[in-house]
Amino acid sequence: MVDTITLTDHDEIRSWAAARAGFPAIVDVSPEPGTQAMLRLVFDQQAYEDEDRPERPPNAGGYELVEWDEWFKIFDDRQLA
Repeated sequence: MVDTITLTDHDEIRSWAAARAGFPAIVDVSPEPGTQAMLRLVFDQQAYEDEDRPERPPNAGGYELVEWDEWFKIFDDRQLA
């Protein structure tokens, strides 16, 4: 059985993701302006595969890799910890 842990500390989250080749990303879940983007961690090769699909329109549920500071700002603003 897999144990589930909840991380809330920024450094612990960043370290956990880095140990698994994870990158911070946001997902625009709706083309409507003013909707909240969803936080996501993208791992390994998956972080690059979307770049190979230029035919995909923007805001079609794809993700955008972002800096940790931007990701954690959303994380904190929404009080997800």
